[in-house]
Amino acid sequence: MDPLEKVKKALEAAGEEIVSTATLDSLPPRFYDAFILKGLRIDAIEHGRVLCSMTVPPRLLNTGNFLHGGATASLVDIVGSAAFYSVGAVASGVSLEISISYLDSAFVNEEIEIEAKVLRAGKAVGVSTVELRKKKTGKLIAQGRHTKYLAANSKL
Repeated sequence: MDPLEKVKKALEAAGEEIVSTATLDSLPPRFYDAFILKGLRIDAIEHGRVLCSMTVPPRLLNTGNFLHGGATASLVDIVGSAAFYSVGAVASGVSLEISISYLDSAFVNEEIEIEAKVLRAGKAVGVSTVELRKKKTGKLIAQGRHTKYLAANSKL
């Protein structure tokens, strides 16, 4: 089979319906955040730092049966954004860049902690770092860096 056709078939097969399109389209706004964050616990909040924990649920696993990289990226995005509120940001802004180093795996029912720290919160741009660790051992699962545009919306 032609390599390009192989890529096409692989991507289309990955999009096969597990749930009907009509059902997916009827989900409420912000469903995705709730899908990722359900079960997240806030352990500590202080100026420039948010510490959370959660038990890895089956819904966030990839085909290898460990925490999906997309779920990890979403946690970096959402918890990293929350850290900006802890330093007084009036809006969480939009992501300019997210980079993640995936260092280990987290498995179903494993306790993890997510720690976000603000490295800089300027008038327009902020940078946070987010680490996901195994709660039992402290071993690093992923380390992310999140750059956001923080300026308030213009009325233009």
